[in-house]
Amino acid sequence: SLLQLNTSHLRPSCRADERIFMWRGVNEAPASTINNSTIQLLAALASRASLRDTSSYGSGLRKFHIFCDVFSIPESDRLPASFPLLHSFALWAATDPSMLDAGIADGVPFEPVSVSVVRKYLAAIRAWHIAQGWPPPLSNDDQDRINWSLRGLENLQGSRRRPLRPPITIGMLHALRAALNLNDPFEACVWAMALCAFWGMMRFGEVSVTTRNAFDKAKHLTRRDAHFGFDLDRKPYARLDLPSSKTAKPGEVQSVFLVPQDGLCPLEALQNLARVVPAGPEDPLFSWHDKHGNIRPMVKSKAIAHINTIIGARGWGTAFGHSFRIGGASFYLSQKVDPEIVRIAGRWRSLAYEVYIRAFEQVASRHLGGLLAHSRAEPPLL
Repeated sequence: SLLQLNTSHLRPSCRADERIFMWRGVNEAPASTINNSTIQLLAALASRASLRDTSSYGSGLRKFHIFCDVFSIPESDRLPASFPLLHSFALWAATDPSMLDAGIADGVPFEPVSVSVVRKYLAAIRAWHIAQGWPPPLSNDDQDRINWSLRGLENLQGSRRRPLRPPITIGMLHALRAALNLNDPFEACVWAMALCAFWGMMRFGEVSVTTRNAFDKAKHLTRRDAHFGFDLDRKPYARLDLPSSKTAKPGEVQSVFLVPQDGLCPLEALQNLARVVPAGPEDPLFSWHDKHGNIRPMVKSKAIAHINTIIGARGWGTAFGHSFRIGGASFYLSQKVDPEIVRIAGRWRSLAYEVYIRAFEQVASRHLGGLLAHSRAEPPLL
């Protein structure tokens, strides 16, 4: 389970993109303007407008304060944060405890992330300092020292990386369908999410929310964002218009296109969800209702846990949210769909998506094998 953040009036419950402005420290920041209410208002407005998307900073700030809670760092030392504190945080956040002897770890809880994510966390802490009126906490020399340590951890842990995320397969989807009751609101929602994430090569965060209260119609899919139509060949399709996406510019809408699939059809799953869980246009697209009839957005951890209960019983191990995106892309490639079509449909900006097609080794022969049998015979070399 994830490490939990201690409650504090300094860190009120809010959306992730608001933490950089609403989470505060006990120390008073030095003045950055003259003592004039108009000028101070302008400074506050400018500060909020300087960062177009602050949602990615929320997880970095949360992780930093969890670290401080674990090591009992006083609030007065968190903002502004010192180089020793941030260096220690970076080491803790990037360390895989499996490389440590039990005696060395000494009961310290770890929740490691990649070195690249740690660097993003440090950028979030830097932005938090500036937004709260403090100078950047790290000098160039400090950053060089932290990067030196992070590079060392990468070298140490390079051969001890965690297993790659497994792809969801067609067989797993059939097993999931056999186990789910599609007349049950919760399971009908899980089924629609699974098929849309697989066939649409969607990030699971695009079909779910982190917590029930995290739903935001400006960022998450609503019933209004799902459209059904017919293409030029008069074949049905569904279009999901994402109000926000990891690779989209602020305000840019990206669309996911879904088409019928025999036996595992995402269009049928969406229509079934609309029947079993009727909701208004502003309600979450992927939602269910409890025994009191309250509409609830589907929480990612709940959906993944339910899916893993089913596929784990078949001996397939643990699936992750990204397993659906990987699985969909892997299946399309295995069926010799043009990689450029896969790239466009999956909304990858470049062919970098090939890096995480984890199942390519299972389908490599379909792309690379038997080429000589179909080529013109060449004369033997003398």
